[in-house]
Amino acid sequence: MTASVGSVSPLEAQSLRRICDPGQLGFTTTDELPRLEEVIGQPRAFRAMELGTEVAGPGYNIFVLGLPGAGKTTLIREYLERKAAHEPVADDWCYVNNFENPLQPIALRLPAGKGVELRKDMQSLLARCRQEIKRVFGSKEYNAEVGRLGEEHERMAEAEFKRLNELAAKYNFVIARTPVGFALVPAVNGKPLTPADLEKLTPEQREKLKRIEEKLQAEVKEGLARIRESERALQQKLEDLNRRVATYAVEHLFNPAEEKYAQFPQVVAFLQAVQKDIIEHEDQFRQQGEAKPFPGLPSAETALTERYEVNVVVDRSGETHAPVVVENQPSYFNLLGRVEHEVVMGATRTNFRMIRAGALHRANGGYLVLPARDVLLNAYAWEGLKRALREECLRMISPGVQLGLISTVTLEPEPIPLNVKVVLIGTPTLYYLLRAYDEDFAKLFKVKAEFATLMDRNPETEREYALFVKAVVEANELPPFDAGAVARVIEYGSRLAEDQGKLSTRFGKIADLIREAAYWAAKREEKTVGAAAVARAEQESIFRSNLLEERLQEMVQVGTILIDVEGKAVGQVNALSVLELGDYAFGRPTRVTATVHAGQDGVIDIEREAKLGGRIHTKGVLIISGLLGERYGQKHPLSLSAALTFEQSYEGVEGDSASAAELYALLSALSQVPLRQDLAVTGSVNQHGQIQAVGGINEKIEGFYRVCKLKGLTGTQGVVIPQGNVRHLMLGAEVIQAVEEGKFHIWPISTIDQGLELLTGMEPGERDEQGDYPEGTLNRAVVDRLRAFAEAVREAGGDGRRGGGQREEYPPAGDGEQPARGS
Repeated sequence: MTASVGSVSPLEAQSLRRICDPGQLGFTTTDELPRLEEVIGQPRAFRAMELGTEVAGPGYNIFVLGLPGAGKTTLIREYLERKAAHEPVADDWCYVNNFENPLQPIALRLPAGKGVELRKDMQSLLARCRQEIKRVFGSKEYNAEVGRLGEEHERMAEAEFKRLNELAAKYNFVIARTPVGFALVPAVNGKPLTPADLEKLTPEQREKLKRIEEKLQAEVKEGLARIRESERALQQKLEDLNRRVATYAVEHLFNPAEEKYAQFPQVVAFLQAVQKDIIEHEDQFRQQGEAKPFPGLPSAETALTERYEVNVVVDRSGETHAPVVVENQPSYFNLLGRVEHEVVMGATRTNFRMIRAGALHRANGGYLVLPARDVLLNAYAWEGLKRALREECLRMISPGVQLGLISTVTLEPEPIPLNVKVVLIGTPTLYYLLRAYDEDFAKLFKVKAEFATLMDRNPETEREYALFVKAVVEANELPPFDAGAVARVIEYGSRLAEDQGKLSTRFGKIADLIREAAYWAAKREEKTVGAAAVARAEQESIFRSNLLEERLQEMVQVGTILIDVEGKAVGQVNALSVLELGDYAFGRPTRVTATVHAGQDGVIDIEREAKLGGRIHTKGVLIISGLLGERYGQKHPLSLSAALTFEQSYEGVEGDSASAAELYALLSALSQVPLRQDLAVTGSVNQHGQIQAVGGINEKIEGFYRVCKLKGLTGTQGVVIPQGNVRHLMLGAEVIQAVEEGKFHIWPISTIDQGLELLTGMEPGERDEQGDYPEGTLNRAVVDRLRAFAEAVREAGGDGRRGGGQREEYPPAGDGEQPARGS
């Protein structure tokens, strides 16, 4: 073990990872555990879910927000399914023909399963109506009555014709039938005269015939009118007879159906409308099946029957509780339903039978889960969803019709009342953008259910993790995990959380690890998954993603990338950064150098000048300038020009975690005191010289350890980290073993002076009452060098600034760059 340096001691191996003792878990394998019944790690989110699902006021829909990989959709669906299991089944919804206005179909609401039952009842009823109508209209009684009415009319017509003929014969005329009706024709002895005979008559005779014809014409006209009136009366009597017969045929068939659905007035009204329409179209029911006039066209009988069908758009048959619908493709039509069209003989047509339900119809009376991003990306879906929630009803309006882009005749189905809880799932960024820029959002989604990324680590939550492992094992039909494997999964959860006292709630990644560990156990033909299989799954996951990391390490090993892990150097220090590639992050040591000279330019950030530095990194450099002034500029103004840079860095740099390393390099350059190169530094510094915690601490330490291992471990190498990061350590077994064997060290510090003492082996020194640093200390060496710079500037007779004394203004940082995390 390396001895302490000043007030700083290296960490013991047991501080580098919080180990989970399998013996404390209380089971041998997950087969002994009960099933997971509750959601773990999200009390805040599910209290919000409880509120949103139980408050009945308008707008109490829910937006679930959290980072990807937290298992939001799965957990929300499972919660809603458990809740819906104790809630009543929703109703069926049907659309039927509106006989008065076919373009506005009527919506029927029925208890679960009754929609299909009504459809079957209507099909059976129509079949019986068709049979009964054919039977009664084909009966002897009906035909006899029709014959009687016909004979009655024939007798009347014959008698009238006889009277008219006798009257005409009396005046030597006959009544002849012509293509255009009846005509009076002169006759002799009952034989009509020909045109030639009429030409032989004298004018006086022709005039006499004309007067007689005019007299008879009025009489014949009256007689024919009486015959036509009799024909109309016969037709009316036949229609009345047909109506009475049809009513007699179908009325008794509808009575049981009306009694069965008596508690549903809309259904009774529909049955009565069907009965009325069947009676009005009884002649079509009497027709036998006919051949289709054209391929693709229904027969007249089929077309007639379709008028009376029941279109069950939402069928709850077989359901036992309220619906929970997860719609992963929330387009406008998938959400709000659609009216389909078919092309027949080159023309489009539609009817109530082509109405199709959307996700809101299926979820009506229950819960609808939607991915927020997909709703927003699908044209008109978001506006359609908001309209339905505002109006609390479902209207099927095609966007094309709304925009006036479609002139085809379409339907306007009767709106359906909407009673649904909508759950949107998205990211925090999306939630706050909607909250800020959509005026309807806050009114319609009043409940925010935020998923936490962390949960406390204690015996209770460790057991919950074990129950989650069992749940994944059962859901995927995997072999059981032993206590050692579960303990390793728990440690992996703390590694993801980057905190010894926390566990990650990114259960998607945890579930992936469980499945992959089972895979590797199966490869070794193990019937129980052990800790070795989990460790193998972790290693393989890293191996699939760390190609770039290996290439960078090779470049360090061969000297392409310059990193020293031995010796000392002035103005040079090893800093630690983290590179993120998708879901994989790794630590990368980087050489930070500083140069100084007399002048008044201050600290120049080369990364910023090259537009490679992000805003946070620039802030860190400016804090260094503030610290220099506070420490060394109390008695004399600073006359300093310094340049800081990350060597061999060609990508963006972001974050302030290298500000401590940059300060050490700068102070080394000023004091001319060399820094140890076998140590790497990470940490953020404030203006008072305190070291602050940073992110990615585990990756940074492991990254430098691997470089030291490649170049040869000397036993003095290590990493200097902020004291505040000690609780975040969840290092790999190899680093812990190296620390245990004294081959590698991790030094936690709280102040800049502690780090200076470690890196230089020299006392930093503290100011006395007069504000001076003691002789022989590092801070005194810095002050002396700064005084020398100030004297040099005075003697030069100028301000020592770049560009002829004009201080150069820095360009704004950022410029759209996407720098790497954690410089």
